[in-house]
Amino acid sequence: MKIEQKRWTALRGWQTISEPLSDSAAQLVLVFGGRAQLENSDRFFEIKKMYPHARILLNTTSGEILDTRVTDDTLALTAVYFQKTSLHFSSVTMSECGDSHIAGLKLAEKLPADGLVHVFVISDGQMVNGTELINGMTAKLPPQVAITGGLAGDGANFSKTLVGIDAPPSEGNLVAVGFYGSHLKVGYGSFGGWDPFGPERLITKAEKNILYELDNHSALELYKLYLGDKADGLPGTALLFPLSIRTPDGSEAIVRTVLNISEEDQSMTFAGNMPKGTYARLMRANFDRLIEGATKAASISREPLGASEPELAILISCVGRKLVLDRQIEKEVDSVRSIFGRKTKLTGFYSYGEISPGFHAGRCELHNQTMTITTFREE
Repeated sequence: MKIEQKRWTALRGWQTISEPLSDSAAQLVLVFGGRAQLENSDRFFEIKKMYPHARILLNTTSGEILDTRVTDDTLALTAVYFQKTSLHFSSVTMSECGDSHIAGLKLAEKLPADGLVHVFVISDGQMVNGTELINGMTAKLPPQVAITGGLAGDGANFSKTLVGIDAPPSEGNLVAVGFYGSHLKVGYGSFGGWDPFGPERLITKAEKNILYELDNHSALELYKLYLGDKADGLPGTALLFPLSIRTPDGSEAIVRTVLNISEEDQSMTFAGNMPKGTYARLMRANFDRLIEGATKAASISREPLGASEPELAILISCVGRKLVLDRQIEKEVDSVRSIFGRKTKLTGFYSYGEISPGFHAGRCELHNQTMTITTFREE
């Protein structure tokens, strides 16, 4: 595996920050960037000229990760040449599918099953129910194949997210990359670091990812109570108080974050399902535990690769973590670097949702407020 990384800024244009590839033979180019930058189609055509033979996957973010720097309103580009691994791509739009579950089914159906070892998926972050997307994909993929990836972001605006494959990105798109071959080793890890507080509350009224009531009271009013004078900033300020949900059998909790609210019907739309009959509990940030969570995610994602360092690590962290860590955001990326060593190429973005098997592996889930890492190495 050979990797080249570049950063684009309005001030300096394109800058190569790693050893350049000797030729333009990259098969995959990942581009994570600010919405304003990716809405300008000039950037895509510049990338296409640099990598004429590559498949180019682009999405908007709530912050870009390249090496140990976290930036806003830039482009973070990682071009990868795989020596012993083949790739297949699939894409769908919400306009053609109409339903997140169907979108997941169609994405998975387009990937050949023979030799498939891993799937990486990027989804629109506003129109897609991440839980239903994953349920659809796992219904069609071989059971041993894990899915990682994330939902595109748009700062803390929650306005419009863009995803594209081999074209300027647009709304409502979903793209999956299938990795094939026995020489590729893939690891993944996902961990949070938020502290629960207050009582558990029963979800008494919800429909898929739309929450109406907790303990027969308005969930939106509860959020406003805890947010106080920050309530005027909803839905963005709800990122400061995500919800942890668990099933009555006490299985591992999953964190959910708000995407939108409706004053009209007093509802809150989350990135994933909020099943009626499960228990929810508010969470708040703990700075040290957020950093510790990123370190744990890195350690877990490295384990399947054995003693060897990853060659590439894709970090997808939640916009809520970025808002809390603020000017110290790079500390969580530094903590990941400390686990992997200097040779691993780091890239990624801040998202509206993270996709990975849970902390104890098991089935793939949509997560919020986590650091989720996918590692790659060719043997």
